[in-house]
Order: sequence, then structure tokens, then C-alpha cells
Amino acid sequence: MNRLFFLFVAFAMGLVSVFAQSDKIVGDYKCEHNGVKSKVRIFKHSDGYRAQVTWVSNLKNEDGTIRTDVKNPDASKRNVRADQIVLIDKVTFDGEDKWKDGKIYDPTSGKEYTVTLYFKDDKTLTVKGSIGPLFKRMYWTKVG
Repeated sequence: MNRLFFLFVAFAMGLVSVFAQSDKIVGDYKCEHNGVKSKVRIFKHSDGYRAQVTWVSNLKNEDGTIRTDVKNPDASKRNVRADQIVLIDKVTFDGEDKWKDGKIYDPTSGKEYTVTLYFKDDKTLTVKGSIGPLFKRMYWTKVG
């Protein structure tokens, strides 16, 4: 009986550790893409994680109007403000050290790619977008 209890406790502690590790990604990040600085928040959403822009350095067009997601292939999202665009959606923790099986959206091109996320170090999140064998890495700095 005691042996079974200890096995159960060890299993439960392992599950808690995996869940704590999976939430390591949650927080605020600074990033830069194509010369534009932004801040992004990663949070739990539905059955995975989502990354959404919270601030962008070039929010206004030259005429003073607010930039929107004009290149989005989904016409219903073209009026979303540049500081509210969802960049990453539906990534899930693989139980090891990566978040994957989701998509990353590039608002500068209107294209979507497969994404894998993993930490390079405690404060640097590697964001790897790929299509087939081609990929591009970006690094986001965790600030909160």
C-alpha cells in the first residue's frame, strides 16, 4: 500500500512539473521584425497558447490614421488594429521543451507559417516559422 501511494505521489509531482514548465512561455515579450519594434503577450487560450501584439512602434500611418491588418487574407480581420493582431495561435507544449503544432502569422506579408517555440535561455524565446524545409528564426526577449 505504501509503495503504491509513493508511486502515485511521484506521478502527480511529475504532472505538476510538466504543467509548470508548459506555462513558462506565458508572459510579455519585446521583439523586432522588419525594423518594427513591438510587444507581444503570450497567454493560455482554448487548448493551447496564443501570442497577440499589445504595442507596436509604428501604430500610425503617415496621414495619422491607425494601421490595421490590411494584408490579412481573411477580409473580416483587415480592420484589426496593428497593436491587437494575433500572431501565434494554437501552439501546445510537447512535454519536453518546445511549443509547437500551431501557426504564426506575418502581418507584413499576410502569410501564415508553421511555428515552433523554445527557449534559447531563461529570457530569450526562439520563434521558428517554417514552410516545408525553409525556416526563419526570430528571438523575443521576455520582459514580464
